[in-house]
Amino acid sequence: MLSEEYLEAQRISLRIASEIDPPRFYSEKGKVVEASRAALESHPMSRSMCELVEERGERLGHGMAHVLKVAVDAGALVLIEIAGEGREGRKERTLLLAHLAGLLHDIRRDEPEHALRGAEEAELILRDFDVGDGERNAIVQAIRNHEAFKPAEPLENPSLQVLSDALYDADKFRWGPDNFTETLWSMIVPFGIPLEALLRNFLPRMEGIRRIAETFRTPTGKEYGPDFIARGLEIGERLYRELAEIYGI
Repeated sequence: MLSEEYLEAQRISLRIASEIDPPRFYSEKGKVVEASRAALESHPMSRSMCELVEERGERLGHGMAHVLKVAVDAGALVLIEIAGEGREGRKERTLLLAHLAGLLHDIRRDEPEHALRGAEEAELILRDFDVGDGERNAIVQAIRNHEAFKPAEPLENPSLQVLSDALYDADKFRWGPDNFTETLWSMIVPFGIPLEALLRNFLPRMEGIRRIAETFRTPTGKEYGPDFIARGLEIGERLYRELAEIYGI
């Protein structure tokens, strides 16, 4: 449970975020995002996966809200990137695989090397779902590839490379505004770190976020990802200034 000082800090971050326009991706690609969300909520396989993942609770690290956003945005990116291919059946199937990858990507988020450990567990989980061997391997490889600042291995099936790239980009979209309105607070709860200690390390960690802007992998991610990061950094910088003034840092 958040302490009163952290609750106040989160309230400040939410107020600052409300004063900043949402990332352009949601205004310019909103219809595709909603199509992805509708597909995730209606497909029996993605609904079953949601239930399975939600049972993990705190083991997810960032929480279920993060997982759902990644799944929806990964699906939207897939729809955009393969829009011109003309094969509706393949498009729907790749969308489903993106949803499954997004829902599973943080299944071992509470452990070191969580991408590798998560990929191992995802492979076991997917054996109980109606996906082919090649599809399962693609999801597993995508999860293995989703950590920042680590080398990514090309997928064995080049036609599904978009799955890995979309999962990475959708996860790194969360390094934008979500980082300061949701992720930061969910990550610090288990450790009971004093707010003043967090603030002393705040600016160096902002530099790590800044570096993410150059790592997006899909053409759509490269177009819209830096905008996510810029808006997140604006929230973070304003939040730091206000909290530093309160705590005299």
